[in-house]
Amino acid sequence: MPRFVVQEHQATNLHWDLRLEHDGVAASWAVPKNVSPERGVRRLAVQVEDHSVRYMSHTSSRVSIWDRGDYDLEKWEDGKIVFELHGDRLEGRYALIRTDGKNWLIHRTR
Repeated sequence: MPRFVVQEHQATNLHWDLRLEHDGVAASWAVPKNVSPERGVRRLAVQVEDHSVRYMSHTSSRVSIWDRGDYDLEKWEDGKIVFELHGDRLEGRYALIRTDGKNWLIHRTR
């Protein structure tokens, strides 16, 4: 089963990095206000470059693991990704929807 991680990143601006293991890489999005565990709360998710899956366990003085686990993939299409997270903090079905360019929205669904 593929893995996911949410890393809290103390950069110039605090944000969270969502990484989904897919096709041998960690597909990645920066989420300024974190992934919400509540249904219907939409958050901006800015797609960033893919990372090595080894980076999913990376921690430092500026990067910590906020949540991790595995996920079931329902759909991975250009512009829409639907998956169910099984983490310590995040549980449930989520959707990433591309709005334009690198900007996506992430929200918990049903």
